[in-house]
Parts: sequence; C-alpha cells; structure tokens
Amino acid sequence: MDAGKIVRFSFLRCSLVAGIFSLGVSAFAQSGAFTSPEAAADPRTGTHSAAEGLADQEFRRGVQAYYRGAFNDAIVQFEKSLAYLPSENVILDWLGKSYYRSGIEGAALQQWEFASESGYGGLLLKNRIEIVRERRITNNRYDSPVRYTEAGSFAAVKGDDGKLIFSQPVSVLPNSDGTNWVIAYGTNEILKMDLNGFVITRSGGPVNGFDRPMDIIRLEGGNLLVSEFAGDRLTELSRDGRFVRSFGHHGRDAGGLIGPQYMAQDSDGNIYVSDFGNARIDVFDSEGNALFFFGGKSKEFSGLKGPTGVAVIGQSVYVVDAITGAIYVFDRSGNYSGILCRENTFRQPESMKVWGGYLVLCDKNRVYSVDSETGSVFENVNTGNAPSRVTSAVPDANGNILVTDFKANEIFVMSKMSELVGGLFVQIERVNSDSFPKVVLDVKVENRRRQSVVGLKMENFVVTEDRKGVADIRLEGAAFANDTADITLVLDRSLDSAAHSEAMESAVREIAAAMVRKNSETSGDNSGVLRIVSAGAVPVVEYEGSPEGALEFTSAALKNPVSPVVSLDLALRLSANALIGVSSKRSVVYVGTGSVTQNAFEKYGLSDLTTFFNNNSVGLCSVLLTQGSAGEEINYMCENTEGIQYYVYRPQGLSGVVDDIVDSPSGLYRISYTSGLSTDFGLRYLPVEIETYLMNRSGRDETGYFAPLH
Repeated sequence: MDAGKIVRFSFLRCSLVAGIFSLGVSAFAQSGAFTSPEAAADPRTGTHSAAEGLADQEFRRGVQAYYRGAFNDAIVQFEKSLAYLPSENVILDWLGKSYYRSGIEGAALQQWEFASESGYGGLLLKNRIEIVRERRITNNRYDSPVRYTEAGSFAAVKGDDGKLIFSQPVSVLPNSDGTNWVIAYGTNEILKMDLNGFVITRSGGPVNGFDRPMDIIRLEGGNLLVSEFAGDRLTELSRDGRFVRSFGHHGRDAGGLIGPQYMAQDSDGNIYVSDFGNARIDVFDSEGNALFFFGGKSKEFSGLKGPTGVAVIGQSVYVVDAITGAIYVFDRSGNYSGILCRENTFRQPESMKVWGGYLVLCDKNRVYSVDSETGSVFENVNTGNAPSRVTSAVPDANGNILVTDFKANEIFVMSKMSELVGGLFVQIERVNSDSFPKVVLDVKVENRRRQSVVGLKMENFVVTEDRKGVADIRLEGAAFANDTADITLVLDRSLDSAAHSEAMESAVREIAAAMVRKNSETSGDNSGVLRIVSAGAVPVVEYEGSPEGALEFTSAALKNPVSPVVSLDLALRLSANALIGVSSKRSVVYVGTGSVTQNAFEKYGLSDLTTFFNNNSVGLCSVLLTQGSAGEEINYMCENTEGIQYYVYRPQGLSGVVDDIVDSPSGLYRISYTSGLSTDFGLRYLPVEIETYLMNRSGRDETGYFAPLH
C-alpha cells in the first residue's frame, strides 16, 4: 500500500469518529511529541484542533517518505505540516534531517537551530549541529599531523584469574573490517583481534612455529608477510593467517638475513627488509626471490649502522638507523639520495610506516610524524615516564592510531582529543516497521570527521524505546562485512568522450566482468546490481540489473544522443538517488574524459551535490578515457567523497575498481528488536533511541516511526 493510500485510509477512519476537521487524538498528542500552544486540547471537549489533525497527516507522510529515501518529497510534506503548526519543534527536527540527507546542510542547520533555540533536543541536538557545522569547513584527510591521546587499550592480561592473552606485542596490522593482526613476539604467534580487544583467532605460522616474529605487512595480493627475527626468514600467510611458505635464509649473501626486523613493499611488489645483523636493507621480489641489498659504505655515504624502520613513498626508500638516529633516503635501486633527518634526531627508533605524505615513526616512548619532503618532525603521542618501548604505530580503519608497547605489554588505541570529547556521530537512517512488532533499524556510525566506524558488534549498541529497554535485540548485518556492492556507471555523452567510444566500451565491460566475479563468490540476495546512466543534455537510465547483461556493452546501444552540453549534476544526482536504501555498499563511477561542459552543475551546486553523496554513504570514483587529470569539478567530488581516479588502460586493469569499492569502509549497521509499545492502530508516533559505545567514546541518536495501519 503506498503512502497516499495509507494516509487517505487514516483520514477516513478518523473522520468517522470525530468529524472531518476534528481528529480525535492525533499521533503527536498521544506520543507527547507536540508541546506548542496550537496542539493543546480544548478543555471542554477533549478534542484537538483541525490544524493539528492536518499537520498529523502531512507529518506521517513525511516520515514515510524519509524512510523510503525520497527526501525531496519528505521536505514538501514537512513544510506542509509546519504550515499548520509553525512552531512545532518535532517537525523542524525532521525537516532539518530531510534537508541534511538531501545535501542542503545550510538549510538543515537553520531548522535545527530554530528548534534548539526553543529548548528542543538538548545536548544531543546541539552536538549534531556542532558536528555538521564543523564538517562543512574541515575534511577528514591526514593533511597535517595532530596530537593523539589514549582512548583505550588492549592489555596482555585479562580477568581476575590473570589469564595471559599475548606477550610482548611488537607490531600490528589493521584490517578494513575493524579487526587487527597483532604480532606477539613473546608468545611466538600472531593474533586477530576485534576492535573491543577480543581474540578472534590465533596463528602459530609454520609447522615448527614462528621464531620471534617481528613485523607484519599486507602484500599486494592480500596475503600477509611476517619477519622472524630469530628465524632469519620471512613467512607468508594467507589473508586468514594460514601458512603458505617461507623464504630467506641465515647468511650474508643475497637473500641471507641476520635478524630481519621491519618491512615495506613498493608499487611493483618488491619487498624491503631491514636486516639489523647485516646492517643493510634486503630486497626480494613478490615471489620471494632475492634481488639485491643496499646500505653499505660508499663514497657518498658512510653506511648503515643499525637499520630498523623502512618505508617506501613513490620512488624513494626511507630508512631510519637506531644507532645514528637519522633517516636516510635511497632510490628504489638502492642508490643513496641524501639525508631526511640529521643524526641524533631520534634516540631508539623502531618501525616507520606511511600515512599520507608522512612517515609515522616510533622512538622509545614517543610517536612522531615526519614530513617525507621537508623532514620536519611532529610529536603525535607521548606515553609518559613509565617504562615504555613503543615499537609500532599504524592508523586503523577507524582513524585511530594503534600503538604497540613492547615493555608495557599493551596495545594502546590513540584518538584525537576532539574525537574523545565530541564522541561518535550516530544516525538512525531508516526504520522498517512493516513486520511490527519486529522493528529493523539501519544505523550509521561515524567519527566527527565523517570517517565510518567499522567492526562494531552487538555489545557496542543499546536500543531503547521511550527510554525503556526492548526485547530480542539482534545485529542483523554490518555493511563492512559485505563482499559485493551496487554500482552505477555514469557514461559521459559529451563530444569529447564520444571520441573515445572504444575505451568506454572496454571500461564498462571490464567493470561488469569484475562484478560478475564478485557475485560468483557470494549467493542469493547479496549479488551486486549494475546500473548504467548516460549523461547527456538530460540523463537517461540505460540499464539496470545483473552485471552479466553488460558484458557485451556497446556505445551504439545507448539511447541518449551525444550532446555539446552535458547536465552532469542531474546524472550524478539521479545515479546516487537510485542507490540509497538499496545496498549498504554503493558507488557511482563516472566514465569519460573528465572534461566538464558549460553549465554542467547548473541545477545542483558542486558543494551540495558532494554533500548529498557523503550524507548518504555514496562514493564517486572516476575512470578517465584519456591520460591526465580530470576537470576540477570531477577532482573535487572524488577527493571529497574518498573516491579513487583510474585510467582506463592502466597496467593492472579495472577489476580493482570493484575491489576498491567493496573494500571501502562502511559504518552502516542493521539492528532488529521487538517493540513493546502500543501503536493505537498505527496512528501513534513511536519513539526509538540508540546509543553506541566504543571504549571511552559514545554517541546517541533519537527518532521515531509509525507502525503499519490496521
């Protein structure tokens, strides 16, 4: 039954009881949602005003439209409801939420501020306003280093019985799903832990076990690589921690190792290992074959004395020396290029990992960010004066820094102070009550900088209705675990792009084939759907369905003609709108030369369109048909939706486009419960609240819904 029919039924049913302009008891009055003078009942009759009854109907329609993802329709309905009751704060709140999801954040803030100034919403609404306002002027990229403070920790010993969980953590490797691999040097194993600090699985490595594992990295293909300090070898594991093979041997020749420590991999798959005993860097190819080693004494360079951390950025290899306290720079062939940080800059440096354009380096009880171009040093973390030996610091999937303290036998989770004070940003995006009393919530959890929080479990959530507990709470699913995605291809029909029809056909077919491969790895309703929208003077939906139907795609089959003017804004808006509420992992992929025609963003401004994508968890990637950079508009949207740009004929092909979309973090969770509230035949506005807890951080959201009419 559609929204219009539901409302007409409600209106007819109530009018039989109380007359066409005098609804008996409205949804607002029953729930206590209205507090304005217009909503007050007539003390002589106990009835409510006609204005409230009409506002009730429009409000119900608006809520239903919002949960369908029809945000423009919701705005219209809430505006109508507000016309009957202009000072009602509940309507202002919902109108603000609709503007927010529609990408018009300025208008959303205005409505919320009106409600907040009237005393509505308390600290929860004030915090929402603050976060949204802050996001409009900042971004979530690691543009400059900041100070981090402890948000929590994973201790080696747990419980009253003092059970040992791990010993001497020396390195950690985050996964995209919020879990982490931890190297336990003391217990000769690696552990997979969730973000709450619980051990999921353990791996002892080869048949004869690890021999003092030291560092862990993820190889280009997804497998894991572990260095063994006492074993003088490197051990490759599958992505789930099972032994694959070992390579390297004890010695001083090529491929020989004496105390291998930290590792890095370049874009060609070559592996760089800091060899402390040999005072050099050993290099292996992706198959484990020894290539060469470097770092010895030369005319220009006095030679490495005690190399520890190693990192690769572009064509440069950075090596920190624990004895000299300096960072040296080499090219990828091992030729000495110069010094980045002078000697004695660091005291006892350990690992060095890449984050953006910075090197994150551990040094005794501190973690530093080092600018890879200037060598400037910034202190991110200081663990204090307690006995400490920080060996590894890496960014996790949720924007924290995970720090292993070898001496303290602990793993620290470090967050920005603003994240701890402001907490998590939690939003109930959708309420499905079709099977009431079973209610299903789609909940989005982010940090203040719009980064998704992944890896949460049911124990991280508390659901209540009208501040009372509910029954049968279950975590039905989490988007970060999905292995497929819905993708909409936007094909540019400009004159520029039309000249590269063969490249466009290749892009569509390759992406479709990659989706077919992904779908074959899953089953049932989890298969990803492919949509094709042609962007001309007016956008046209060319295809929607299984990606198999696009394996033989040709440009000649497009219905939309080539045009000198392309309304790219309409095409992108249409494409994103079709993905909302359909799949929890979703992305729009622009395919064209990247050049933008005149008035391409005439209907929807670039900022509002980007906000619409972000506020509905839709990413934008681009596949360019020509080499070079896309136009400023395409670049802006890709950068600010964390999308990636690809060249159609790149050496590794385009199958990675689908992998990157599927692997992108998503903080969407689906939670179900059984409601204990009375619905009054579906007329009552039912409140629901959710709180999310993660270590020392928390977030909360409140909303409401209507049960089906009956």
